[in-house]
Amino acid sequence: MTLSFAPPSPSDLPLHVLNSDELSDWLAAQDDITQSWVKASGFAGNIGQALMLPGKDGTPAAALAGYGTATQRERRRFTLAAALPKLAQGTYHIANALPAEDTHSELLGCLLAGYRFDRYKSGEAPKQKLVAPEGVDSKHIEVLAASEALTRDLINTPTSDMGPTELETVTRALAVKFGAKIIVTKGDELLERNFPMIHAVGRAAAQEPRLIDMRWGDTGPTLTLVGKGVCFDTGGLNLKPGNSMGLMKKDMGGAANVLGLAHAIMALELPLQLRVLIPAVENSVSSNSFRPGDILTARNGMTVEINNTDAEGRLVLADALSFANESTPDWLISMATLTGAARVAVGPDLAPFFTDDELIATALGTAAPSAADPVWRLPFWPPYEPMIEPGIADLDNAPAGGMAGAITAALFLRRFGGDNPRYTHFDIYGWQPKPEPGRSKGGLMQGPRSILAALPEILGL
Repeated sequence: MTLSFAPPSPSDLPLHVLNSDELSDWLAAQDDITQSWVKASGFAGNIGQALMLPGKDGTPAAALAGYGTATQRERRRFTLAAALPKLAQGTYHIANALPAEDTHSELLGCLLAGYRFDRYKSGEAPKQKLVAPEGVDSKHIEVLAASEALTRDLINTPTSDMGPTELETVTRALAVKFGAKIIVTKGDELLERNFPMIHAVGRAAAQEPRLIDMRWGDTGPTLTLVGKGVCFDTGGLNLKPGNSMGLMKKDMGGAANVLGLAHAIMALELPLQLRVLIPAVENSVSSNSFRPGDILTARNGMTVEINNTDAEGRLVLADALSFANESTPDWLISMATLTGAARVAVGPDLAPFFTDDELIATALGTAAPSAADPVWRLPFWPPYEPMIEPGIADLDNAPAGGMAGAITAALFLRRFGGDNPRYTHFDIYGWQPKPEPGRSKGGLMQGPRSILAALPEILGL
């Protein structure tokens, strides 16, 4: 699937994007026939309203799209994408200027409205195409749309076709496309190379656990992305109930998101050195599953008491983060669909992140609105450190009581990534529960556009 703008042509129809407050002024400048047509149609400039304007021969001559009010637009993303699919089949160019601060995100939303997950069932291609306005960096927007489509496709694909082996295959294809280098460590080789917790979590599955290591770029600041690649999570011996397993194909959403971000960075040829680490496993049940009560020794030598095998994501991330820190990147980021506590705290629409670096926090918060990629800072809260210290080992992978679950998980990860003062962790949901304009139900990119927009400030690009 290609999400791209249409080339301009003489047959393009003008699309007037009108907010509710501007409609009366626009109408006053039109002829009597147009005024009567618009009034009779009930078009009021509300969000999601669309109207075709006929020409003298009865064929479409122009179109209107409702843009609502500023207050209404604050309550949603991708406003224009709500109207575009309601227009007649054809190609359109925007006849009036959108608000400068919204142009980039609105155009991205229009491209994303054309996303279809069609691997298993053919879907109807979008019938409406948009021409990029003059002065807009259309390539940048198209790269973002392609990156999001990659992320969505990966999450939407069931584990039968997206296990650790297939996740490796996708990463290898990405490396070939952009000339990156890749090394994969798998099976018992994980023990030989000192990735014991990745091995412990994934050893019970039919597909071997593995650590995928992709590197791109030779100059510039260093950025390392670590993505949780748990391709399915049964909960292990602490087996999840059936209704909690229903969306566990998305438990590799952290890996999907860092691959989407990596795609954007490489496609835009940003002047940095990129590394992507993905511990790819399936948390299954077998005679050799790791057990509650086991004590594992991580790559960095810390011991971890296993009090719940369903808290496995932080274990595989721990080994990968320790490995990442050995090369001291300028910015180290982990992304994971990690805790239900984060979803309860901020819901599915916000991507919570943790950092001790105020510059990073400010840059992400500033970048998020224009990127249409909302993020929210949660604290690494030191008074909660004792909650992850069980007494018979250095760390507890699942503190009892259920309080502050997102924060204790982040504190656990900081023990492995925290040697890097710029370590940042994203605890995302990675799933759109119901369809919205530009966001189909299913897998979702959360955080990467904000990270991408903040990179110049944080890494001095």
